[in-house]
Order: sequence, then C-alpha cells, then structure tokens
Amino acid sequence: MLNKKPKITHREPVEQEESAGGIVLKRSKNRFLIAMMKDSYGKWTFPKGHVEQGEELEEAAARETLEELGLEQIRLLEELGQIDIWFRDQFSKRGKLIHKDIHFFLFETPGNANLHPDPKEHALDAKWVPINSVMKQSSYPDMIPILKRALIFIKENF
Repeated sequence: MLNKKPKITHREPVEQEESAGGIVLKRSKNRFLIAMMKDSYGKWTFPKGHVEQGEELEEAAARETLEELGLEQIRLLEELGQIDIWFRDQFSKRGKLIHKDIHFFLFETPGNANLHPDPKEHALDAKWVPINSVMKQSSYPDMIPILKRALIFIKENF
C-alpha cells in the first residue's frame, strides 16, 4: 500500500532512498497549468526519481522531470520542500520495505510546451491541469503541503 506506513514485521530491514521531483508550471492563454502524470500505480501525480551519486537535488529533480514528462526545457523557480513515504517496492526490490525522502521543486516551461510521457520512465500518461483543479486531481494526500507551497508561490510571483 503506497503512502501509508505498511505493516512491519518485527525488526524488518528498511531500505532508505532519496528522490527528487518537480511540479511544472506553464502559462498559456492568460491561465496557469500544472503538468501531471499517471504513475505505475495508475494514479495522478508528479514526476520524481532517484538522486544519482554526486548529483544535486535540483539537478536530479530537473532530469527526472524532463525524462518522465518528455519536456525539452524547464527553468527552476523555487524549492518546495520534501515529503517522506513508506511503501513495499513492487518492481526492482520485490516487496522490500522502503522509506523514501522526496524533495520537490517548482519549475516553469514555455507556454507552448507539450507533454510526451515516457512509459519506460514509469509515466503512463500526462496532462496539463488548471491550477485551480490540481489539488483535486492529485491522487496522493501527502502531496497537499507541496502543492499548497507551489500555489502560494505562483499567486505571489505571477
């Protein structure tokens, strides 16, 4: 079960991971849109992935965001904070208990940018969502504080 602390057996080993991801803003025809993607669990969320050795958090977030959404260009606007999640890996680690810290950043892309999700990057679909609908569209409740920070930054700076 994703995002709720899974049942843990006595002294079960936990693997710690660190990821980074992005919330992408686009201004188009006098409105603001946010990029969302459908993940491997069939839920609407935001791009993220592992931080590679020697990579800064912002670099990892930008790389993962570009790869998963198929965007050509993004510009860093703001650091949004981090969440931590517990889950059992269904892919490479076959049921192993994972505790992951995920750092999120706000990016902007040009108004004419199109999304090209990459299923090889676990992005099954992608869409642009009006900012006033993004909270309702997000499938993961632990993203609410990150989304609130993004929306506050957008309202205060644009």
